[in-house]
Amino acid sequence: MRAVQSTERPFGKTGNFTRKKAEIWYDSGVGIDSNLSILVTGGTGSFGKKFVETLLKGTPPRKLIVFSRDELKQHEMRMQGYNAVCMRYFIGDVRDKDRLRRAMSDVDIVVHAAALKHVHACEYNPIEAIQTNIIGAQNIINAAIDAGVKKVLALSTDKAVNPVNLYGASKLCAEKLFVQSNAYSRPEGPVFSCVRYGNVIGSRGSVIPSFMEQRKTGTVTITDERMTRFWLSVEQGVDFVLKCLSLMRGGEIFVPKIPSTRLIDLVEAVAPGCKHVTTGIRPGEKLHECLLSDEEVRHTVELADMYVIEPEDESWGFKHWEGKRPKENWRYSSDTNAEKLSPEQWRALLKDAALADA
Repeated sequence: MRAVQSTERPFGKTGNFTRKKAEIWYDSGVGIDSNLSILVTGGTGSFGKKFVETLLKGTPPRKLIVFSRDELKQHEMRMQGYNAVCMRYFIGDVRDKDRLRRAMSDVDIVVHAAALKHVHACEYNPIEAIQTNIIGAQNIINAAIDAGVKKVLALSTDKAVNPVNLYGASKLCAEKLFVQSNAYSRPEGPVFSCVRYGNVIGSRGSVIPSFMEQRKTGTVTITDERMTRFWLSVEQGVDFVLKCLSLMRGGEIFVPKIPSTRLIDLVEAVAPGCKHVTTGIRPGEKLHECLLSDEEVRHTVELADMYVIEPEDESWGFKHWEGKRPKENWRYSSDTNAEKLSPEQWRALLKDAALADA
């Protein structure tokens, strides 16, 4: 898998927000080894579907397994054309370690995207969140080691940084599990790493569809006008994962350089002219999110288009990355991020994502 050097950051300051080759992290049309067998958990979700679509548009792998627990969504994927010769559909739950072991037989790469990710659902169903997000991560790790998988890359979230809700805390635990698993698996076994990013444009359950529905009434509810969040498109999330798969050494947490936005600017882009009603921050929410804490910067390397958080425990012989170190006491936060999206830029993004008139 060959990484392609970006000549320009995603969401660069050119005002062009279309997904051009020069602006993405990875050229998905080249460098895919056709001998690879790849499994993606949560493969029927927003990320999973785009991940599969991206691989099938390039050089398809030898085998591409969608692992998920919803047979209806798997059927719908097949009907939508995700039925290439290389594809397999496995019904299963990450809570079921025996099913995971069976699914990972003859698998080279695992991308772990399955999770309970809605903050309020996790707060109300804490045991279920732990079973999926923490015990599920442990099952992925053990199954990958037992099956002789080569690489495992897990998706995480900015809510894992200084968490104030169970979802974030569970993803923090999952990050710790995946990073430290290299101490058990190396030097012969799988390489484990994580990617951590923010909100995804157009993902299921995101705030954008809610705003689009509310604008029909002429009134949009917002929690707090000061609130800011990190954003990227699902395509950019997939491209970043593919690049990190080609770069990972084991034990890193990869953090992309992405823009943030004020909630009020997003509302102005999605529902211009609508009345705003402020409801207040809900339990488990923050005013601002952080992708990189001031504690983590002490063992972080900055590259052109990302930050690489290196493991503090290097007992498995971790090879350090070359690059400059962020200044001490700095943190990568959505409120102080220098790159912010304006309402005009949001409109271009929504149009590119086919959401402008949804």
